[in-house]
Amino acid sequence: MNDQTFTRKQELRYLAMVSLFWFAQYIYIPYQTTYLTLLGVSSTFTGMVVGAYGITQLLFRLPIGLCADSIGRHKGFIMAGTLFSGLASFFRIFWGNGMGFLVANLFSGLASAMWISFMVFYTNHFSAKDQQSATSRIVMFNNFGMLVGFLLSTIGYNSIGMVGICILSVCAGLLAFFLSLQIKEPCRKMETIHTRDLLSVCRIKRLWLFAILALIQQGIQLTTAMSFTNQILKDLGASNGLVGISSIIYMISAVGFAAFASTFLCCKKGPRFWIPAVFVVVSVYCILIPSAKSVLELLILQILPGMSTGILFSYITSEAMCGIPGEKRSTAMGLFQAVYAVGMTTFPIFTGSLASAFSLRFGYLVLAGISFIGAMVSLLYYIKKNKSSRTL
Repeated sequence: MNDQTFTRKQELRYLAMVSLFWFAQYIYIPYQTTYLTLLGVSSTFTGMVVGAYGITQLLFRLPIGLCADSIGRHKGFIMAGTLFSGLASFFRIFWGNGMGFLVANLFSGLASAMWISFMVFYTNHFSAKDQQSATSRIVMFNNFGMLVGFLLSTIGYNSIGMVGICILSVCAGLLAFFLSLQIKEPCRKMETIHTRDLLSVCRIKRLWLFAILALIQQGIQLTTAMSFTNQILKDLGASNGLVGISSIIYMISAVGFAAFASTFLCCKKGPRFWIPAVFVVVSVYCILIPSAKSVLELLILQILPGMSTGILFSYITSEAMCGIPGEKRSTAMGLFQAVYAVGMTTFPIFTGSLASAFSLRFGYLVLAGISFIGAMVSLLYYIKKNKSSRTL
């Protein structure tokens, strides 16, 4: 739908709230793994801490989607998400050990579970033909918030430490909550939709396919570019500042590629080209990172996962939602996000276990193989789809 009450000013305010929300969620990420390692936390438990972020998303995303579709409103869920994003960092401030970060990441995951409503509320203001560009735009502001968080944490970590950047996280979450109070959501009389009808989207094979592809993409991204790649940097002798710069390079790349994904040039090639191609790029990244011989080489490689976040995730999301009825979009988005939360939960734990038992290099090679499987599955899907359309 195209809601004329959503003015340009309201859109900019909304996207600013999105950036603040993700700033609060990710400002501490560049130093989380190295900070926990410094505290003496094992690779296995660090993987559990990183994976905990996905556990609450896995548990709550589908129920939240069902509730949002049932009541036909999103503002309350958006407000809750912004509030939980700031609350999570209170645990990091006042319970600053491995267990404290584990609990905090559970709350951060609960905040991100509300992302369903952020996405659906925004994209519902655009027509079907503008869904891809709208999805890429909100993903771009999502990544922009992370980028600013990474910039400030890199600049300030050595002087204010983990506690200081977590205070900034709390402040951003509270400011995002204030902006969420100003969201205008018109009251609409909703026809009662039975849960059974809403859950009928769970039988859509296309939705499951792209949800599993997102599981691979999100799991690898969180495990590598946002977690263990930073530890590899430290092993190469990088300073805390260089670890931050690595995350900044990755996020600048993600913002740039998300902006590119909304352009005509990118849309001309379409998902049938970009989804398999970027999965191959991710596979190459996972092979090259543990083989990097210098900090500079690794920093350059951090451009590659930006394609995964900026292009691949945007296209997978819009492809998953394609053809979903408006009254069931939150439920479908809930299922989609719950499935990829499995990857965010299990991949870091799995990779951490492989690193402890064998080596981090071996863990990355396994991830490379999984990403290549994602490329082949998506390629075969589009080949089959293309053949089907020709026979019609």
